[in-house]
Amino acid sequence: MKKRIAILATNGFEESELKSPKEYLENEGWTADIVSLKAGTIKAWSDGNWSNEYKVDVVLNEAKSENYDALMLPGGVINPDQLRREEQAVNFVRDFFQSKKPVAAICHGPQILVDADVLKGRRVTSFSSIKNDLKNAGAFWEDSEVVVDNGLVTSRNPDDLPAFNKKMVEEIREGKHDSQSV
Repeated sequence: MKKRIAILATNGFEESELKSPKEYLENEGWTADIVSLKAGTIKAWSDGNWSNEYKVDVVLNEAKSENYDALMLPGGVINPDQLRREEQAVNFVRDFFQSKKPVAAICHGPQILVDADVLKGRRVTSFSSIKNDLKNAGAFWEDSEVVVDNGLVTSRNPDDLPAFNKKMVEEIREGKHDSQSV
């Protein structure tokens, strides 16, 4: 079955954490749209430096969660910090949880979930430096390669991408998760 996934990102995303999941999703025959704050391109971060530019497929103010089957949130230090400051981005993320659709977030990506107020009682993992932020938002944080909690897939860093990609696809195949809490 054909699926369409939104990848919410802006300048400063960790390149491997967008590129690898996007390719993995597209290898399933699915569409993976890069959704961002502005039209044009966004610039990746890799090995401590700016890297390649990626084409934005859909501008956030034109994106609607109902047009997507799932959401993917790459990390990087700069990217999530920029996105969580934008109420429209926070609302876009929250809409996926309210619709009980799968959400996958890696490394620092889960930071926006704090602002979306969707972590209470959820099991998650992330890059270790944000674990207290996630715990303070009500999440149960664990140091695992990948954690799946009723449609929410999280991982710690680029080393976890193989497990992250596999679980993300499994959850998207399952579709909506009716018992997902908000």
